[in-house]
Amino acid sequence: MAKSTFSGPVKSLAGFISAGVNNSVSLTADTTLTVDAHAGKILLCNDADGKFTLPSIVSTTPSDPTDPNQANNIGASFYFYIETAATDLDILTDGTDKFKGAVLVAVDDGAKKAFVPAASNDVMTMNGSTKGGVVGSVVQVTAIDTATYLVHDSLLIGSGTIVTPFADA
Repeated sequence: MAKSTFSGPVKSLAGFISAGVNNSVSLTADTTLTVDAHAGKILLCNDADGKFTLPSIVSTTPSDPTDPNQANNIGASFYFYIETAATDLDILTDGTDKFKGAVLVAVDDGAKKAFVPAASNDVMTMNGSTKGGVVGSVVQVTAIDTATYLVHDSLLIGSGTIVTPFADA
């Protein structure tokens, strides 16, 4: 199906349904994500030490806001599901973009802690234990502003003494 564009508000009384075989993408090797191929889809992480790089945030106002080919990608969300246990799995920005928000890391003995990234953090690393990344872990990030990815609705499952998954690349 081709891209459809609208130049005004869209209202659906019954909702929009994103379902079907094209709504998930299996990531089996290091991947530089794109808005067209990955945003809004379930990204099945099947590379234990994969490096998944988010697209650079483009927040400039286009000369024609109705142009379907404009580069502005504010609002693009990426949903990561850990399907293969992580050993050294990274979700990275371009280095200029940084993370804000928080992620909850929990272990099966009831221990849990929310981690907030430092202002300079541009990578999340999961190791399948102290930093989360056990099968079933989920991370959602959304481009919300110039150079800012919001980490939200995220739960990393871990083991041992949990520590922050956020770091500087």
